[in-house]
Amino acid sequence: MPAQAAAPTDKPLIYCTDASPEGFDPGLWDSASTNNVNNQIFQGLVRFERGGTALQPALATRWEISPDARVFTFHLRPGVHFHQRPWFTPSRDLNADDVMFTFGRFLNPDHPFNKAFPATFIYPQNLGLAKAVASLEKLDAMTVRFTLHQPNVTFLSYFAMAFAGIQSAEYGAQLLRDGQPGQINRLPVGTGPYRFRSYAKDDVVRLEANPDYWGTPQKTQRLIFTISREAAVRVQKLLAGECQITSPLRDIDVAALDRHADRIRLMKIQALNISYLSFNLRKPPTDNRLVREALDIAVDRDAIFRALFPRGDAMQAVNPFPPAIPGYNTRLRNEYNPARARELLRQAGYPDGLDIDLWALPVTRPTNPNGQLMAQLIQQDWARIGVRAQIRTYEWGEYLKRANAGEHSVYMSGWAGESGDADDFLSPNLSCATNKTGVKFCNAEFERLIDTARATPDAARRIALYEQAQEIFKRERPWITMAHSTVYIPTSLDLRGFRMQPNGGVMFENVYRE
Repeated sequence: MPAQAAAPTDKPLIYCTDASPEGFDPGLWDSASTNNVNNQIFQGLVRFERGGTALQPALATRWEISPDARVFTFHLRPGVHFHQRPWFTPSRDLNADDVMFTFGRFLNPDHPFNKAFPATFIYPQNLGLAKAVASLEKLDAMTVRFTLHQPNVTFLSYFAMAFAGIQSAEYGAQLLRDGQPGQINRLPVGTGPYRFRSYAKDDVVRLEANPDYWGTPQKTQRLIFTISREAAVRVQKLLAGECQITSPLRDIDVAALDRHADRIRLMKIQALNISYLSFNLRKPPTDNRLVREALDIAVDRDAIFRALFPRGDAMQAVNPFPPAIPGYNTRLRNEYNPARARELLRQAGYPDGLDIDLWALPVTRPTNPNGQLMAQLIQQDWARIGVRAQIRTYEWGEYLKRANAGEHSVYMSGWAGESGDADDFLSPNLSCATNKTGVKFCNAEFERLIDTARATPDAARRIALYEQAQEIFKRERPWITMAHSTVYIPTSLDLRGFRMQPNGGVMFENVYRE
């Protein structure tokens, strides 16, 4: 795309975000707060259209897919420069070596960089990427080819996801020579419209416009992420003009900002998202299916929704993805039945109830605007069937780390999809690839259905397979499904060019203040 002249503005663009980034190597992380920062710095071979799920060229200008959806060949964009930073000066443009380096880390545990900087690539691991890819080849300096063991009709969308941001192989080699491979997660180098300046932990991330960007030069020269954990504080900062846009609002904040239409623009989208409570399937008592079903049907979702979603914009989640996505099983239902829940506990060997820990989400999300309140309401519901729940919570990064280690019995989580495909919810969260430690769901029958669906081009057949998979999910109950929500993002009236993404994320390319 030819670069168009743009008049730079000295007005900084400030985003009030709800949590600190965990790091700046996109392959390592899959939380929304981290992706929102890294998506300004890094780019994939393809990208989702702004405000939608259609795929567009990015660092690849075109691609070919074999008729059996097993071979994917990408032709790279010429003239793409990596960021020049005080810690790295590129000597060449983007080429196939950078794709080989980026994906080599995901596919090969013995990659030299992985030996020097051992890492868990959460999203690639959860997608089963290393197992799925038979070969990755550099055909020439600007062409790469991925060959899969099995067909995968969703594979192209992987390259638009946050984890697939292309890293500089030259930068990786420099870090290895200097004995500082861990810097790849602290001092990022990408190709995106903004480049990294600095990060003050739990306070602020500063980015600046990339003067060598292959696309349109950015009008916004300074892009700043200020970190405020408290939702009310973010709203006050917006009203005070201290930021021009915030992370998604809680219901209560939407009502408060409705009164300020003269100063604030309120944008909304029915997002592709879900909140849920995830059971630890490795240890008692939640390794018992009867206990999981009892805990699920003891939750009074109607009461929770009246408290957490008073505007009525959220929808109770029945299945692991929202009804807007093809393949949603409309025959399944939630149940609220404390009497049957008590009977299930008795059958499971807990006639006198049981003790359990319940982890409350420490950050606000559109699908879970108040984790502590949700936990308290569920605690009361469970008490009615003799379950004594102890509520715990931790700082966000610690919460994720401890949950991944399986310290919990039940913890609150959520997901936002990007591609509009059922596989984008099921494979990263409920496939056996996600279950390295036995904490998460792994069911052979469910796995066969989603694997077959991924390899099936016929839309009607895929839908039938996903409907069957949801029946197994509902029978086994690895989650208590909670909510799909509308996402509200407020902006100042002078903000131009911003479009909401279906996953609630933010992209600031070509966004500026007038």
